[in-house]
Amino acid sequence: MSKEQRGKVDAMLRKPAPEGPRSVEEFRAGFRQLMAGMIVPDTVRTAEAELGGRRALRFEPESGPTAAGTVLYFHGGGWVVGSPETARALTANLVARTGLEAYSVQYRLAPEHPFPAAIEDTVSAYRALLDSGTDPAAVVFAGDSAGGGLAVTTCLAARDAGLPLPAAVLAFSPGTDATRTGESMETRAGLDPFFTRASLEYTGAMYLAGADPHQPLLSPALYADLTGFPPMLIQVGTNELLMDDSTRLAARARAAGVDVILDVTADVPHVFQAFAGILDEADEALDRAALFLRQRLRG
Repeated sequence: MSKEQRGKVDAMLRKPAPEGPRSVEEFRAGFRQLMAGMIVPDTVRTAEAELGGRRALRFEPESGPTAAGTVLYFHGGGWVVGSPETARALTANLVARTGLEAYSVQYRLAPEHPFPAAIEDTVSAYRALLDSGTDPAAVVFAGDSAGGGLAVTTCLAARDAGLPLPAAVLAFSPGTDATRTGESMETRAGLDPFFTRASLEYTGAMYLAGADPHQPLLSPALYADLTGFPPMLIQVGTNELLMDDSTRLAARARAAGVDVILDVTADVPHVFQAFAGILDEADEALDRAALFLRQRLRG
């Protein structure tokens, strides 16, 4: 655990933003630039793919999968920015550590395609996997930030559609409360080097497009019935405005009788796992995530 490493990451995320309002394209370009600096394992190869009518990237170890199962990955970016490429380091690290194959889905983004477009796309991708003959017991949902929220809401929507649920859900710093009412929105203000309330509300409004946030598919930490959900691993850092999105989701899962692990790491930012190879805590968290996935898919 390195205080120097944590300080370096914090400083990287606190670089001054350009003055004045930024367009959606500027936000997207800035996020691409940030995520392009993450370290991608060189033992994983990628290829273009398609799932449910949506573009995807397929990841596998260079020598081919060494374990049976598929990770269906949903990238972060507040439902407004991001792509399979921006989540390349996270997805590839899971593949390198588990030997599994993974598909990272390019779901539609707001404001061009607000709620519920992203969920429609992720459910379609899951349905396509099932239609291809993949056993749901050999599929795990994983995602970061908005994508972590999608890992949860895709389960909800799949269940409502009568589809079998996957073997597990892995969520890195998931966005699960569109009402923004968690206490951490106030208590972590200033500690979070990545978000402010204003920035979250700016992108959140694009995704909501007037929809009521007080509903399960937008705020599952508050309103979702998680009964019957597969085992969940939720990882979050203490320096996050959205920390309570994770803690309240875990409490709701536990109350519903779900096997849930809440994995909290001190003094690290939102989706700190992306800094694998830079931050010791990131590598250790990814090791724990990989162990969780292997255990859920065993046998």
